[in-house]
Amino acid sequence: SELLLTSVNAWSKRHSDECILSLALPIEFIDPLQKLPEIADKQQFRFLWDLSPGLSFSAAGHCQHLDLSGPKRFANAQRFSDETFDQLVDVSLNCPKHALPRILFAFSFFDQIKDADKDLEESFSLQAVLPRWQLSAEYGNTWLRLNAIAHHLSDVREIVENLWMMSKKIVQKSRAFDFLEPNCIAVQAVTEDWQSSYREGLLQGIELVNAGKLEKLVLAARQLILLKEPLDPLGMLVRLRNQQTHSCRFLWQRNSEELFFGASPERLISLNKSDLIIDALAGTAMKNDDGHQLMNSAKDLREHKFVVNAIIKQLCNLGIEATYSQKPQIFRQGHLIHLYTPITAHTPGVMPLGLVEALHPTPAVAGLPLKEAMGWLRALEPFDRRSYAAPIGWIDSACNAEFRVAIRSGYISRNNLDLIAGAGLVKGSSIDGELQEVALKLAVLADQLDL
Repeated sequence: SELLLTSVNAWSKRHSDECILSLALPIEFIDPLQKLPEIADKQQFRFLWDLSPGLSFSAAGHCQHLDLSGPKRFANAQRFSDETFDQLVDVSLNCPKHALPRILFAFSFFDQIKDADKDLEESFSLQAVLPRWQLSAEYGNTWLRLNAIAHHLSDVREIVENLWMMSKKIVQKSRAFDFLEPNCIAVQAVTEDWQSSYREGLLQGIELVNAGKLEKLVLAARQLILLKEPLDPLGMLVRLRNQQTHSCRFLWQRNSEELFFGASPERLISLNKSDLIIDALAGTAMKNDDGHQLMNSAKDLREHKFVVNAIIKQLCNLGIEATYSQKPQIFRQGHLIHLYTPITAHTPGVMPLGLVEALHPTPAVAGLPLKEAMGWLRALEPFDRRSYAAPIGWIDSACNAEFRVAIRSGYISRNNLDLIAGAGLVKGSSIDGELQEVALKLAVLADQLDL
């Protein structure tokens, strides 16, 4: 076949132990979310990025990967990305942008996991993966990709055969496949009263901002839930497509027992060639507010302005001149309403993970001043955030990238489900108001459960 000949020629020119062959072919339209279980058959690692009907792709298995912790994680992640793409030979024929090979990244909020949580499987502050399989679709156009190292000519033939076999398998099964149904998950128990423990942190946090020691602090709460049986959240993510239409549904599963998932409304960066878009998203409407009160709330407007100004300042430090509106918009996401300011810029020559490092964490998920706020989060939150509110996303071989802030998220470990949400404390914040805001945010995923 033409693909085999092209692959053999490409491998012959770049033949080395470090050569990664990347092959892709078009297939009839199928849903990457629905097909994730099949491309992940016998693979520990699973990934989903779903903006359907826009870009949606699932991935499984490791071709290359990097796990580490420490303060240089963003620089090491960029180095891993550059070196991996340098080794990669893409032999796809007329491949569209949405089907380019991607390296996937999941960071933790802090660069080190708390000592008390070091026994967790997901204890790295950076995980980076070039997946073995990648299935991508955008507005009905679907491609299947396989990344693999080829040491010998026989490996090239095997890679091409594996790609064809997988394409036939998933297309044939899709014609008689029972689609994932949105599921209601049975709960054994809610094992912690999150409101009582969160209230204690709120008392101290509000005191800090009222005393002027902090301008803002975004304090998170955790709700612990014991499920009656292990949960695969793909059915929940199907439902969230309808309930959280402007979100990015995501899944990061490192092994068969630990996974992280959610529906994030917030872009940390979206980089298309040199065109950058950032979401400044801060300020949440109270229950029964259609957005009118929010747009006139001095407290929420001040909270939102902190976020916009901090992002603009970080971009200026990188020599990037940004464009944005002085007045925020209303952003509706299911039953939640936020203040929203899109920020755009032209960024030639800027590396994606350099941007991520400069912007993480924004005041929307941490606070101001940043160093002091991060210290207080460590002191007041009785759990480690792990990947909550941290960057999760991808870079493709053309240096396009998108990273989301991993909010509206949950962890699953065997039969345990942890939901985490936070609220921004500034002058004018009240304990009852912040409790209500966090309850609304926890409900994004909690409403999927049979409580």
